[in-house]
Amino acid sequence: MTYTAVGLMSGTSLDGVDAALVHTDGEQEVRFGPALTQSYGDSFRGRSARDLVAPALVRRLTDRHVVAVRELLHRANIRPADVHVIGFPGQTIAHAPMEGWTWQVGDAARLAAVTGIRVVCDFRSRDLAHGGEGAPLAPLFHQALTASMARPLAVLNLGGVANVTWLGRDGTVSAFDTGPGCAPLDDHVRRVLGTAYDHDGRLAAEGSVPEAALADLLCHSYFCRPPPKSLDRDQFGDRCAHVSHAYAPADAAALLTAFCAASVAKAQAWMPERPAIWLVTGGGRHNPVLMAELRRRLAANVDVVESVGFDGDALEAQAFGWLAVRSLRGLPLAVPATTGVRRPLSGGVLVFPGQTGVRTRLDT
Repeated sequence: MTYTAVGLMSGTSLDGVDAALVHTDGEQEVRFGPALTQSYGDSFRGRSARDLVAPALVRRLTDRHVVAVRELLHRANIRPADVHVIGFPGQTIAHAPMEGWTWQVGDAARLAAVTGIRVVCDFRSRDLAHGGEGAPLAPLFHQALTASMARPLAVLNLGGVANVTWLGRDGTVSAFDTGPGCAPLDDHVRRVLGTAYDHDGRLAAEGSVPEAALADLLCHSYFCRPPPKSLDRDQFGDRCAHVSHAYAPADAAALLTAFCAASVAKAQAWMPERPAIWLVTGGGRHNPVLMAELRRRLAANVDVVESVGFDGDALEAQAFGWLAVRSLRGLPLAVPATTGVRRPLSGGVLVFPGQTGVRTRLDT
């Protein structure tokens, strides 16, 4: 059966919610409909994700997702009754897999009630309860999406945290967070320029990388840990805040950009074979200085996912639409090589429309 799903994603930058329509069986059949980004505008400007624990803000966040779903269905010219499920991962507040917990907010019952569509939420908890990291969750989607492409292949997501999916010649998959993504650079630029990100890498392009400082950053114990492994957005916060204050603004931007790229290059040590091709998704792919750093340090074919026909602004939202269908079907969301979970495991919580907001844990 082919399901019609809406996938949602609100990243750590708090700039907006991505929504994407997916027609899929939750396995190899994947067809994409429209996708969009609904800006938060001034709703959460200047806030960190940890501010969003207040009930009033959770409701505002959820309502922005409602707006995104309604606009997406309008563009697709379909009714809520035509949609089988919404994949709603919520907004991550904190992620501490080594301590066995992760924290996302968002009112799935409200989203289901207002849209009239079933919602799958809480994708990560069951994975953590069975020995996994709860992240990253997109790798099996990457594997399905690139099934016809040459291997070894890596799909690199440059969000607040950077994570990679490694795909081998024999069908094997491995995944983990490589290190900090764009979050440290975004935080630095917000502090020194008052802007959300380093547009076109202009600030970093004016600076030079203090190599000794970069080497020191790369000595962090995280890089010595074998995968599967995952990070909180602010895991390197103190070190990167020191960089932001200790160096001239342009040099700090250059260093933080190089840190992201060098972390990715260092991650190759944990891969069975170095990828011949890297496909880059996420907001960081728009930064030409970061992309140039990746090409230089990886010495491989590095290109944006648009080069093979994907939409890098929608890919994570599309993944959660696909994962929601897998949840409905009891198919694994993760395997030992992607999150460290003890066995291939499904999960999620299904919330039905209506005043009761009835929930069913998908524990197949």
